[in-house]
Amino acid sequence: MLGPVILAASRSDKMRRFVSAAPGTKQVVARFIAGETVDQVVPIVEETIAKGLEVTLDVVGEDITTREQAYAARDAYMELIERLEDLGLGAKAEMSVKLSMFGQSLEGGHELALTNVRQVVEAAASIGTTVTLDAEDHTTLDSMFAIHEELRKDFPQTGCVIQAYLFRTEEDARRLAANGSRVRIVKGAYKEPAEVAYQDKHEIDKAYVRILKILMEGDGYPMIGSHDPRLIAVGQELARRAGRKLDEYEFQMLYGIRSDEHVRLAAEGHRMRVYTAYGTDWYGYFMRRLAEKPANLLFFVRSMITKN
Repeated sequence: MLGPVILAASRSDKMRRFVSAAPGTKQVVARFIAGETVDQVVPIVEETIAKGLEVTLDVVGEDITTREQAYAARDAYMELIERLEDLGLGAKAEMSVKLSMFGQSLEGGHELALTNVRQVVEAAASIGTTVTLDAEDHTTLDSMFAIHEELRKDFPQTGCVIQAYLFRTEEDARRLAANGSRVRIVKGAYKEPAEVAYQDKHEIDKAYVRILKILMEGDGYPMIGSHDPRLIAVGQELARRAGRKLDEYEFQMLYGIRSDEHVRLAAEGHRMRVYTAYGTDWYGYFMRRLAEKPANLLFFVRSMITKN
């Protein structure tokens, strides 16, 4: 299985330097990363929205080691919000944030991350949009859910992400569905031990369906994060059985993956949101995309071989 090997490499500084310097890297990274700056990503956001789609924007970067870096990450989102406001795009463009970027792992990191993300959530609300807290490895989740609960006291539209491969997630889903949360469900893209997560793909898929059923039958707003045609069909059927209208749930897929499917779902009347990442610290995000699908890794290797 290549996936766990690639995920391990995502934490290696040596591999980071090697991949960054490889001749074919820039071409492949551009498939998944919409640009490095706000100026580069804005035209892509406008083009995506013009197709009848919506977006969630992620400023990539996770390896925060100082408070100054955490403040810089917060400021990058504040700059993004300002640009979205200027262009009148707030209604169609939300934001996804990783609390690790806001200093979660530093000393006193829980409070630091809460303070930083609250400022982003407040600014997002002021332009009519929302923020979703991304899930990271299992050791960070208690802090993430606590911050989510705290933010929802003043900003109930704040969303969060749950990962189907974790044993704990069915219980988390029941709690979130009962309190009316916006919840994105994904399979999971971190290297997790067998003590806390399913390792078999078939078991992960079964867990995904069980959890999605909980969300669809609950009082919240499910966001189906998947490119798997089977799970997309299951999501549609579960929504139908739960009596949900098309605007009472949505699909989310990654920028650069199955773009035709984005447009097809939107044409059918579904809310379809494209997860669009940008920024200079792309390595960790890029490696998880390679780990998720062998075809992505093959594309990367071929690019390295054929690049002159």
